[in-house]
This record gives sequence, structure tokens and C-alpha cells, in this order.
Amino acid sequence: MTTHKKITIYQVARRAGVAISTVSRVLNKSPNVSPATKEKVQKAIDELNFRPQVSARNLASRKPQMLAITLPSFTTPYYNEVLKGIKDRITEMDLDIVIYNTGSKDPNKGAENFLDRGTSDTIITISIPITESLNEQLKSSQIPIVLIGSQHPEYNYFDLNNRLGGFLAGEHLIRQGYKKLGMILPAQDSFVSRQREGGYRDALQEFKMPVHEQYFVRGESMKHAGFTEEAGFEAIYELEKHGDFPDAIFCSNDTQAIGAYHALTKLGFAIPGDIAIMGYDNIKFMKYLDITSVDQMMYEVGVKATKRLQELIEGVNIDEKVQEVIQPVIVPRSSTAKKS
Repeated sequence: MTTHKKITIYQVARRAGVAISTVSRVLNKSPNVSPATKEKVQKAIDELNFRPQVSARNLASRKPQMLAITLPSFTTPYYNEVLKGIKDRITEMDLDIVIYNTGSKDPNKGAENFLDRGTSDTIITISIPITESLNEQLKSSQIPIVLIGSQHPEYNYFDLNNRLGGFLAGEHLIRQGYKKLGMILPAQDSFVSRQREGGYRDALQEFKMPVHEQYFVRGESMKHAGFTEEAGFEAIYELEKHGDFPDAIFCSNDTQAIGAYHALTKLGFAIPGDIAIMGYDNIKFMKYLDITSVDQMMYEVGVKATKRLQELIEGVNIDEKVQEVIQPVIVPRSSTAKKS
């Protein structure tokens, strides 16, 4: 018996020498299939070790019943905002929802493992880079798919311009009069963190500002890949060990900024009098802490992605791909007031 994780209903149909709709009827236990044909299809299923996805079982009706949302974490404020947008739009669609946490260490592998189970017939991925192997698996699933926070030419997507966001953060701090610029990086390297740091460094270069490598620091916490309050708090104490601080700090996300803000106040620094601080994502807490942030419209992105998924399910403009890159904006607050 052969084993293959990516066997599709199309391969079963070819092996059995029947139409795809016939395989679908066998999977749905339809009485309108002759015993001989049923035996032939079942033999192909057994030989290929085919595990039918929900989409295969519902192929005849083509009406999805289960939406899977795959993401590296569903407990952080960033993902919560995206999920809120999906939730508010999904009320217009007759779909059950399953949220699958792929984990931050290897989200691609986690997504592949989930797809192997065949428990959904339409998917929204959030912050899952599409590798070659994952792309092959998504294609073989033959279901409506929308990407958030990543892009691939074969899919509808709503990506986020993280490099521009990093650049805008650096530009904002420089225009506010800060000269010794630092950044808190996550403990675990990722495409998103590299893009934000790259854009930040681009701004320093464009405005001919010196790059002080000692001010680019990380916390030790690996939880959520280092995008946490603990990591931000720890990073400030890394600076404190050396007794040298920048006059402005850009954090890779808002939760880091919250932790860093707390550490700085514990050490007696005035914000922004002694050190300015800003974050990334513009979660709700930042408004009430009066911390500057980079807004990438997470809730709106969730709504847009779900609206596009609904169009794909209903057969609207399915031959066209909506591929949009969301442009971030700075939301200035008192934590980065002009340096006096």
C-alpha cells in the first residue's frame, strides 16, 4: 500500500478511472453508485491511502461548511484584533469555525499537519509564510483560501508592509528630534521582525543617523517568539546592565513596548523626557497608555479577508485574485513628543 500525505480526490478518480463526482458520491455513501464502481473507487482509496477532506465529501454541493483559521497564536492582542474582524464578518456566512494554533516555532509545519487532517473546507491563514511544500498542500486541497500577513502569487491575500512600518517608525523618531535610536527585537528571528528592523535601519541610513548596535537588544523570553511584555521588560534591563541607554526606543510590537514602558518607569526614567518609546500594531492599550504606535488596521484586514472569502465561496470574481498590501500609518502620542 502506498502512502502519501497529499493524495487528492483527483488522484483517486484517475486511479479508479471514474469522474470526480463519482468519487464524491462514494465518499458521501450515495445509493446511486453501482456496487462494481463503488468497489473500484474504494480499492483506489485503499491503495493510495487517501484521507478525504471535508471539501471532498462536499464536492457535489460545493458549499463549504467549516472555516479553519490557522495562526501561530490566538492569545496575543494582534491576532485577537484580526480574529474580531473575521468574527464580525463571518456572521453573514453559514460556516462553523475552527481556530488552529500552529505554534510560533514552525508555523508552516503546524499548518501542514493541520491540513493533513482534512477537517475544513475553506481556510484563512494568518502570518503563515507559504513555503513550497505548504503551497503544494494548499493547492491539492482544492478549497477557497485567503492569506493574511503573507503573500503568494497563486492566492488571494492581504499582506502587511512591515518594512514600511519600520521605516515610518524610524522617520518619526528622527523628525521628533531623537538622535540615539535603539530597538527591541524579538528573541526568535522571523520574517516579520527582519522586515521591521530592516525598515527601521533604512530610515537611519536615509537620514544619515549613526547606528548604535549596542542599542539593538533582545529579551530572553521565547514565549510567542519574544513578542511579549516579558521580552520588552527584559530588554530594558539588558541596556541597564551596560549603563547606557538610547534616547528613543522602537519596539517590535506593542506588547514589548508595554513591558519596556514598565521597566523604564521602575528604573526612574521619565517618558518621553528621558527616553521616548513607541510600539507596533496600535492595540487598544496603547491609546490608554498614550504610547505612539504603528497602525496596520488589523481589524479591517480581518473584515476584508473574510469578505473576499465569502466572494470566493459564492463564485464572485473567482478568476481574479485580490492581492493587497496594507500600508501602515503612525499614530503619534505623548510617548514620542518632540525632544526639547
